[in-house]
Amino acid sequence: MTLIAILIATLAAGIGSVWLAAGLMRAGMLASGADGKSRVDAQNLLSLAAGALMATSFMHLLPEAFEGQAGAKALFATLLVGLVFFFLLDKAELWHHGHEHHHQRAQPHGHELGHGHGHHHREPRAGGWAVLTGDSVHCFGDGILIASAFVADLRLGAVAALAVLAHEVPHHIGDLMVLRQTSRNRSAALVKVSLAGAVTALGGVVGWWLVDGLHAYLPYFLVVASSSFIYVALADLIPQLQKRLSARETLAQIFWLLAGIALVTLVSSFTHMHSQ
Repeated sequence: MTLIAILIATLAAGIGSVWLAAGLMRAGMLASGADGKSRVDAQNLLSLAAGALMATSFMHLLPEAFEGQAGAKALFATLLVGLVFFFLLDKAELWHHGHEHHHQRAQPHGHELGHGHGHHHREPRAGGWAVLTGDSVHCFGDGILIASAFVADLRLGAVAALAVLAHEVPHHIGDLMVLRQTSRNRSAALVKVSLAGAVTALGGVVGWWLVDGLHAYLPYFLVVASSSFIYVALADLIPQLQKRLSARETLAQIFWLLAGIALVTLVSSFTHMHSQ
């Protein structure tokens, strides 16, 4: 039962986020334009994703981990090691690489917020393969994190899958935009990114096998999952929101950040009611 739930959730998060990203782009909500509207819409998505990731980490994954038998000092050390580990992955450009493709293009001249990954635009043909390789690694890791949460509790797994889906939407928007630069076949770009998203399910199966066989270490797996969510939210998403905006745009960011937190809370409450 747990494995089936993991497969459903990982496929929904991995492939569903790709199709949702493509749907938003087709609807014109995130098409690039000179009027600045697309930039604000994209940032609302980033705010939503940041809120969902932080709520999942601080309100669900970490509390669940600290309810186990592991000591607080060991868990905090694991959290620190996890943050450093994902920082190193980020340096290797293998963890999260999709947000900057879209948002560097949307930034006003000279405001890239410290991200230096624009090489995909300078070498678009190589960049397409780099995107797919990095996306596959990223999705495999997401699958392991979702599986860890499901092994602890089905409700926690559903919340983790929702958080992954929320932050993968802006991620995949960037992937699709880069791949569409390398090929005019939009359907091929969608298929390629969807296949990369499907690797989430493979990560889910591997994660289920690892965590199920090492159940005593489940609190540590949950803390590692938390560290990845916290790192993506604070090191990638939030910095892209730190810019001078109008009062209305700033309020919109705050609204969508709170909406992400509320969404995670609602899904948690809903799944808890139906699990009783």
